[in-house]
Amino acid sequence: MSSAPQPSLDLCAQEPIRIPGGIQPHGALLFLDEVDFRVLQQSANAASILGGSLTEKGMPISEDERLTPLLGALRDARLQPSETLQKRVLLSDAWFQVTAHSTLQGLMLEFEPDSSLGGGELFYTRLRRFVDAAEEYDSILSLTEAAAREVRELTGFNRVMIYRFDADWTGTVIAEDGDGTLPSYLDLRFPATDIPAQARELYRLNRIRLIPSATYEPVPLIPAVSPKDGQPSDLSLAALRSVSPIHLEYMRNMGTGASMSISLIVEGRLWGLISCHNEAPLYVPPAGRNAAEFLGRIVSQQIASQERGRESVQRLGFKRLETELVAHLSRAPSFQQGLVERPRQWLGMTNADGAAVVTEGMVLTTGAVPDTSVIKQLADWLHAKELDGPFATDHLAAEWHGGATISAVASGILAVPISRIHPSFIIWFRPEVVRTVRWGGNPHKAVDDKSMRIHPRKSFETWKEQVKQRSEPWRLSEIHSAGDFRNAVVNFVLKRAEERAELTSELERSNKELESFSYSISHDLRAPFRHILGYAQLLGEEEGEQLKSISRHYLEGISNAALSAGQLVDDLLRFSQLGRASLNLSRIDMQKIAEEIRLSFEDGDQGRNFVWKIGTLPDGYGDAALVRQAFYNLADNAVKYTRDRDPAVIEISGEDAGEEMIYSVRDNGVGFDMAYSGKLFQVFQRLHHVEDYEGTGIGLALSKRIIDRHGGSITAEGQLDRGATFSFSLPKPRKVRVQ
Repeated sequence: MSSAPQPSLDLCAQEPIRIPGGIQPHGALLFLDEVDFRVLQQSANAASILGGSLTEKGMPISEDERLTPLLGALRDARLQPSETLQKRVLLSDAWFQVTAHSTLQGLMLEFEPDSSLGGGELFYTRLRRFVDAAEEYDSILSLTEAAAREVRELTGFNRVMIYRFDADWTGTVIAEDGDGTLPSYLDLRFPATDIPAQARELYRLNRIRLIPSATYEPVPLIPAVSPKDGQPSDLSLAALRSVSPIHLEYMRNMGTGASMSISLIVEGRLWGLISCHNEAPLYVPPAGRNAAEFLGRIVSQQIASQERGRESVQRLGFKRLETELVAHLSRAPSFQQGLVERPRQWLGMTNADGAAVVTEGMVLTTGAVPDTSVIKQLADWLHAKELDGPFATDHLAAEWHGGATISAVASGILAVPISRIHPSFIIWFRPEVVRTVRWGGNPHKAVDDKSMRIHPRKSFETWKEQVKQRSEPWRLSEIHSAGDFRNAVVNFVLKRAEERAELTSELERSNKELESFSYSISHDLRAPFRHILGYAQLLGEEEGEQLKSISRHYLEGISNAALSAGQLVDDLLRFSQLGRASLNLSRIDMQKIAEEIRLSFEDGDQGRNFVWKIGTLPDGYGDAALVRQAFYNLADNAVKYTRDRDPAVIEISGEDAGEEMIYSVRDNGVGFDMAYSGKLFQVFQRLHHVEDYEGTGIGLALSKRIIDRHGGSITAEGQLDRGATFSFSLPKPRKVRVQ
């Protein structure tokens, strides 16, 4: 090898490892015509290993009686492309295992010496014992530790490691068994460049690969190209395929004289490798390799079963949280507000530390999240990606230019789009997890800057690196949970949109009817009441002193009734129009309003003894005219029901309650029974006789409607003959960011 030219490649991905032009020397290889079994191509060592005339180019191997059973099996199998057949044959008093592959360049036959007679029973016993025990391993770690021990005992290698790939194809040694001859690599990581993408694909296609010696000389194929198509022969399926000289140098740098790899394939994906190393050259016979490869399949199935079971349990838990959250969203005024009101479920369905919903330029959040302005920029970036499903990364800084500035709270994000038109997303955040990674050598020194030659790692001493700007990776079950919830939200929004469209149509029709009704009241009812009042006054003036006292009493009753009816019509009109009136929102000086209300009552009723106690009222936010009307109605209620008190004590107070302001009117009047408090704010509902206390029964209902329009609430507390307290709340101006 010392005299061979040094490999010099611009990119490792371009190395022709599928068409190396040769094989390893511990076996022989033939390409045959599929029809008449003529030899098309052979390894240069075929004659010395197999002997006889069967290796002569152009001669059908069917003339060799020793191969009659093999040819019969090939005819019966009728192999399709990429299919494989294995059979033991006796050639020149030596047994060989023959592995046949159907390829586009002919039937490829690999011959390996196989002297493992009687070993099958031992392998079967060991594998059966491992299968029986495999179901008892309750974790992937315990399973892989047992697998490493079993493979080492099956094959005799000095060290056997279980190597697991991460999402970015870096690998970590998660289990190991050795005899102490070679150093331990347990818990060390290796970069993705150690096993390039094309090599990983060959591991996926070929579950086992043996390199008995790191110093072998490749055996070329004769002729060098396939007679079928004139192209280099594709040896992707060949166990004897010669490997890259860079890989052999890598092995020697590692102090490894022989190696064997068994692929762990989970759900069709290369999950990891069982990697075997020996200090000296070591040949593992076909029977031993078959046993190890079968054990690898068992381990792969057990890993798949455990991962599916764990994912199922997690997805079941996520689905339970999703069900709770969607049920709440169906009752919430909006799905955005519903999310904020249920932070445990919202965060729990992806195990996130923070979350945000971005819709129509508004951002609502919970937990630990970036600033609102950054979230909007992130949503714009996500929108440009035209996502149709979940997007997940545990290294946002590598994906988005703004990620580095928010890594403390958002090194990882999981986002789902909820609109195709607008940058509307539900986004979950995970913070940075700074951790020290132990590499098997410096992973950043692979290419010579001058020659561009790929240098295999020369040192495997532990090399530590502090990894930043990364979060805990998102599990597949968490990504699925986000996708499922996105579908539920989209369906929910569409359903709400349909309901709103139908409701809008119904409201438009109802509003037209209400406007017609209001017009009828204002023109058809108010005029008769004015006429009644006018005629009563004219009659009293016409008769003058001649009118009997009882008749004058009747006329006064008619006049008062007409006035009350007119007032009732006016109150009903205000009540009905309030639902359609737009709100003119601004900051309100509630202290000033309270003082104006006090003055209006003191000026209007000089004969009563009032004690007004007005505290310090914080400013409110809303429609000043409407809020004043609501406040006045509550004060009017207090004035009315303290008529028999001397003094009549009326207290007005206010407080800042965090997300809202609360204002109260307390009196020492007749009070009420709390059993009937539910009727207080209904139209025409009264708890006292109209003869005792005047009014239309609409004032409190009007106040409630005003406060409801502002998104607040109104309550009442009272005791018979011990006064009452009416309180209402006004939300603070809605902030874009809600914690």
